Amino acid sequence: MNIPAARKSWTLVGLLIALLGIPLIATTFRLTLAPLSTDLTVAREVAIFAGAALLLCLVRRGESLPWSSVGLRRMPLAPGVIAVVLGLIASAVAIALGLLLIQVSGIPFGHATPPHKLPLLVTCLVVLRAGIVEELTFRGYAIERLEALTGKRWLAVGLPLIFFAAFHSSQGAGGMLLALLGGGVLSALYLWKRNLWVNMGVHFLVDFIPNVLLANMLS
Repeated sequence: MNIPAARKSWTLVGLLIALLGIPLIATTFRLTLAPLSTDLTVAREVAIFAGAALLLCLVRRGESLPWSSVGLRRMPLAPGVIAVVLGLIASAVAIALGLLLIQVSGIPFGHATPPHKLPLLVTCLVVLRAGIVEELTFRGYAIERLEALTGKRWLAVGLPLIFFAAFHSSQGAGGMLLALLGGGVLSALYLWKRNLWVNMGVHFLVDFIPNVLLANMLS
């Protein structure tokens, strides 16, 4: 995909939103409003969704590009389900490896201050937002646009992955390691299928299964 010179300024703005939008919103809430109540958590998630909506508006109105330019394209059901299952398995392996490395090396992992326990529906909102918005920004938009601007696939994958890992710094070095490994799998999945729906499905399930499904089964 070639980006016309007249639209590159919009793309640069889009990259700023994609790479810095979620971290800035999350950091602002954490530093100025912590500890976050349930209502403030919902407000944070709504603000992040609003940032994603702004980015999608920029794609269509500023860049004049279709949704498919960020990976939002149709895919037959059966291949899509197979890709999600394979992505989920690969993510589980990467996370298991990361947890093993954390345990063996003693890398700090977890929030310095335990987060406020959220109601089930709000937890679902958080993991849904993570699956949708983080894949739109760190994978679909950032990878496509950086590859188009630089022609370097390694940079298009590596730079967003660094930002994605840094975004999880509140969980310690261990959280950043898990994000790096899990994000690497999701980046590879996106390069394989170039379909953001698949990535969103995998990311959502990776967060939903331990944080909602298993957590409520064991509580």
